[in-house]
Amino acid sequence: MSWQDFIAEFRMMYYNREILAAQQDEFNSMKQGSMTVMEAVKRFEQLARLCPELIPNETEKVRRMMKMFRTDIAKQVSADSSPPTLVSDCISRAIRAEYWINQDKEARAQIFKAKKEEKAVVKQLQPKPNQEVYQKGQTSNLAQGSKQSGRNNRKGNATGQGQQRNFPKKRNNRGNEGPPITSGRYEVLEPQARIYAYTKGDAEAGTSHVVTG
Repeated sequence: MSWQDFIAEFRMMYYNREILAAQQDEFNSMKQGSMTVMEAVKRFEQLARLCPELIPNETEKVRRMMKMFRTDIAKQVSADSSPPTLVSDCISRAIRAEYWINQDKEARAQIFKAKKEEKAVVKQLQPKPNQEVYQKGQTSNLAQGSKQSGRNNRKGNATGQGQQRNFPKKRNNRGNEGPPITSGRYEVLEPQARIYAYTKGDAEAGTSHVVTG
């Protein structure tokens, strides 16, 4: 009995056909996804033992392994002038490619983080829109207040000048004024009269009639 016949008979006795078919389908469609290279290779070897007829030689195993790797890793592994022909060479190249890809991602992440922090600092230093509107409103109110104050001053000066022109100086006309006040009391002025005729005979006669003008 050959080794292949022994495996086939062993599977018939100890393996469920439906489970075996499901594992073969998983092996045919296996992708690395979010797994690391070593995790993907380990799972690949586990499934490959259950379906050795699908990988009769090492060349086919390398081909299926390259198909399993992520696109960015597979490109770097096959970018060399001499593609890998051995499984060990394929795995070592994939590990190196994964390392440099991760380094590049970390460098880009740090650059992006630094730019994001720089933008945040610049944004904090800039005044907020509400603050700008408030400051502009205060400046506008101050300017309007200054203009209005200047207008009121000019208007007051013009009004004062108009009042001075509208009210002439009072003339000192004592004939139209009332009796002057002295120490809180009215001073009674004696009437002034001019005597036109008063003769010696009138004086001797004692008459009190005087002709005035």
